[in-house]
Amino acid sequence: MPDDAVFFLPVRELATRLRARKLTSHDLTAGCLDRLERLGSKYNAVVTLMRDSALEEARAADREIAAGKHRGPLHGIPYGVKDLLATKGVPTTWGAAPYRDQVFDEDATVVERLRAAGAVLVAKLAMVELAGGMGYNHANASFTGPGLSPWNTKFWSGGSSSGPGAAVAAGLVPFAIGSETSGSILTPSAYCGVTGLRPTYGRVSRHGAMALCWTLDKLGPMARGADDCALVLAAMAGKDPRDESTASETFTWSAAPARPARARLAVPKGCTEKVQPPVRENFEKALEVLAPIATITRDVEWPDFPWGPAVGTIVNAEGATAFYELLDSGKVTELTCPADKSGGYSGLLTPAVDYLQAMRLRRPMKRAVAKVFESYEAVISPTRATVAYPADKNFGDAYPGISGGPALIPGRQPVRSAGAGDAERLRRQRPSDLVRAHGPGVLREASRRSGRLVPAPDRLAPAPPARRLGLGSRWELELGWWVWLPSDLSEPRQRINRALRA
Repeated sequence: MPDDAVFFLPVRELATRLRARKLTSHDLTAGCLDRLERLGSKYNAVVTLMRDSALEEARAADREIAAGKHRGPLHGIPYGVKDLLATKGVPTTWGAAPYRDQVFDEDATVVERLRAAGAVLVAKLAMVELAGGMGYNHANASFTGPGLSPWNTKFWSGGSSSGPGAAVAAGLVPFAIGSETSGSILTPSAYCGVTGLRPTYGRVSRHGAMALCWTLDKLGPMARGADDCALVLAAMAGKDPRDESTASETFTWSAAPARPARARLAVPKGCTEKVQPPVRENFEKALEVLAPIATITRDVEWPDFPWGPAVGTIVNAEGATAFYELLDSGKVTELTCPADKSGGYSGLLTPAVDYLQAMRLRRPMKRAVAKVFESYEAVISPTRATVAYPADKNFGDAYPGISGGPALIPGRQPVRSAGAGDAERLRRQRPSDLVRAHGPGVLREASRRSGRLVPAPDRLAPAPPARRLGLGSRWELELGWWVWLPSDLSEPRQRINRALRA
């Protein structure tokens, strides 16, 4: 069995060892399965272990590598997927009790593409039920229990990709696939101290993934660093005839440049005004690390649009449509979180005019953001306004006095959570108010494409993907990001340091 330190190494280092046959996929996969079995329940991170198929795939990878047939940097690397991706013959539960026995007869496109790249699927990972689509307001919103952070199990791991965040942070898998509608990769990446990449809408096929919001859902990697995320994205991205929303552009990645050109970064005005002091302090330290490699401009005006209400209206309407049968049947009452048992019904009452007004805002929003990026390559801000929520409190009760967040599109906490401050105001706000505030001139033809955001300990957006990932990778190296470990898992720290210097 590999030393514990191996399970915290970057994907590129693991790939080097596998190709040199200093490590076998079988041993690495068996070790991940053992860790998932022993530690997964500590963080409520695992739904289904795929032991038999994973070990078979690992042995096949070892045979191919020994024969000189190398498929690329993911060949023989174990990984997990959020349990909303279909896996043939294995339950795909969507984190929700009504779907615990749901089994599909095909794999999601992402699973197919990662298998073709030689990656080894070891587990279906836990998630907030229905990806938060019913308006959860508490960490305990899955039949697997509340997702818990490996840094401190008294706190939430974030949602809705709770299992992927915790599993990567705890060294249970080298990388995982999460999903995001508005915040579900960003939040667990921030709360678990891992790197998450939320790709542009349409870059990665969603065929075989649970639908919450057709025009906002995205799939992306969560891993120990930006380089890892880039390697995974390169294997997943591209056109898929089974998902007509996918773009034809591909994404390629070899490695981050050793000395990237100096970047031009914008810090939006007011992005730290309403955040907790620890969040602000961490953000300022991150800017200090970036300063030698980037030109940073503070207090950049962010376009004045109703970002949160527009996103919330779209998610309300499309989510209620996606789960209409569940709501109509009454089986929604089988969900775990009390708020989820009734929260989805308000979405059924979203007027068509509200939805269309919100959709029409998307193109002028996109144009306004594109204007910002004529002067800057990327925008950086805190990912969340607070540190992780306590796992035993309703979100609205966790940090009294902290309202709002960074002055960018908010990482969406459920817009239908009963009495949850911003969520309640969003339900009351009608697009007619948006027209009065911003004028009819901004209500133009809808845009299907949304902007890009990349979460790390803080958030970068958008620049060309390779450029952005290169900057993120350099940033992490400056921070010593690879060897940040939860305190109860920090014993391998020095061995990881030695391994990375080797």
